[in-house]
Amino acid sequence: MTSPDLDLTTLKPGHHPLRDRALALDCRLFEAAAARRGAGSGLALPGLGRGADRGALWFAAAAALAASRTPRARRAATRGLASWGLASLTVNALGKRTVRHPRPVLAPVPLVRRLRRRPVTTSFPSGHAASAAAFAAGVALESPAWGAVVTPVAASVALARVSTGAHFPSDVLAGAALGVGAAFAVRGLVPTRGQVTPPARPRAEVPALLEGEGLVLVANTASGSAERARALGDALPRAEVVACEPEDVPGELEKAASRARVLGVCGGDGTVNTAARVALRFGLPLAVLPGGTLNHFAYDLGVEDVRDLARALRQGDAVRVDVGRYSCGDQHGIFLNTCSIGVYPELVRERERWSHRIGGWPAGVVAAVRVLRAGRHPLEAEFQGRRRPLWLLFAGNGTYHRMGLASGRRLDLADGHLDVRVVHGGRRPAARLLAAALAGPLTRSPAHAAVQVARLRLDHVAPGTLLAYDGEVTEVEGRVELEKLPEALTVYRPITGY
Repeated sequence: MTSPDLDLTTLKPGHHPLRDRALALDCRLFEAAAARRGAGSGLALPGLGRGADRGALWFAAAAALAASRTPRARRAATRGLASWGLASLTVNALGKRTVRHPRPVLAPVPLVRRLRRRPVTTSFPSGHAASAAAFAAGVALESPAWGAVVTPVAASVALARVSTGAHFPSDVLAGAALGVGAAFAVRGLVPTRGQVTPPARPRAEVPALLEGEGLVLVANTASGSAERARALGDALPRAEVVACEPEDVPGELEKAASRARVLGVCGGDGTVNTAARVALRFGLPLAVLPGGTLNHFAYDLGVEDVRDLARALRQGDAVRVDVGRYSCGDQHGIFLNTCSIGVYPELVRERERWSHRIGGWPAGVVAAVRVLRAGRHPLEAEFQGRRRPLWLLFAGNGTYHRMGLASGRRLDLADGHLDVRVVHGGRRPAARLLAAALAGPLTRSPAHAAVQVARLRLDHVAPGTLLAYDGEVTEVEGRVELEKLPEALTVYRPITGY
């Protein structure tokens, strides 16, 4: 089977003169592009087009972005692939079936530049151009800097489809427009972080450290944060960076706080929690550099890498944020992200047992399977004046919002609320937990509930019950109280350019 070809010489006047003129112009543009000879184009252009077959080039580009290990680059790679997938589906399911446009003839194209295999589908629109534009636009919407790197490659793929004789210019333009539309459609379903900027309030007066003088940053080397800490030291040469093992982190933070104007920390959420306790006790502003696996607090602040934190420190940009606090008898602690009892603390403890063997994410999957299959009974506790069975009680320090289909994040870290989600007891914990996770902010159902409060009390908690806070686990019993400390902690975060 061969595809139909269209030659300028075969055009005859018809009943649609405007369409005929447009088609004639399209043919002339194609002939001009096909006849153009550039150095090295004979092998480069067909090779580039073959590399983009079935998305291979874009999967490789996404892997390269993800390898940079920056959250923004990983999100850009994911968004680029999602946009590519939607564009490819649209072209194959609708575009090629709607407009029956023949392929151009190959006579003007030099032999060295022609494709080895002639496409058998119709010419309109260009699937390669749609995929290239979708991937580049998706990446650029999440990260303009990475978009600037990817866009020239995508443009070369699109132009190669004309130069190799596969498409007319109009096919490429239509495909590119469809690809960009797909990227914006994906953004409508899953908004970018830049679309919703965390409020820059309440502002806090803090020192501007142009070269880092007065900053003492403690880095937990076990979380792999030493390299990031050194990069911050390079960006702020007068800052003091202290790298230490996990067991030495609390002591080093105490020493750092005694001589610092600003206390800095680099590590995971548990390390940041420890630093926040020290900063509160010494009355110091906190500078958080994400260096762990999840980094919920830093990311919700808008600090994703060294550049973000360095900019905030140089400009003296900071806000005051709420702190959550739990208490049980003489036992007290704080949480910056979440506090929970029930199934989740058991999952955290089980994950810690496996993470050193198989890594963090696989350990989380194994832990979830083992906990949900263990046949446990729900927790019995008195909640809101009623004694009831609970599979899970989750309290977030600030309200967690869903953005389209994306997972939850906090847009305001000083809203005064504990975001409480409860999964009621029942015979099928896995089904109830899944339903609660999918429902997100829905407030009521037979299986779960969600409320926003300033304080919460649980009574008659059984001895040995596990409580998890910012990834750490402890045991509680009797009465457990959760409350907010409004605007208690001052933290650096970039106010502009987020």
